Amino acid sequence: MHMQEIRKIAQTHGLKTSRLSKSALVRLIQGSEGNFECFATALNGECDQLECCWREDCLGQSQSGLN
Repeated sequence: MHMQEIRKIAQTHGLKTSRLSKSALVRLIQGSEGNFECFATALNGECDQLECCWREDCLGQSQSGLN
């Protein structure tokens, strides 16, 4: 998901989006939704959050070390 889309989601939650990395912003959104703040923290490509809408981006960032 692109940053512009993520910022729109954050704004619907009333979150400020300036100066945050993609990982930090997604974690902030996750927390505001009452979910684990775990974006891009999966080790060895393993994640038990199968229904997470961030899953594909999350695992890609975790494996590439961009968190």
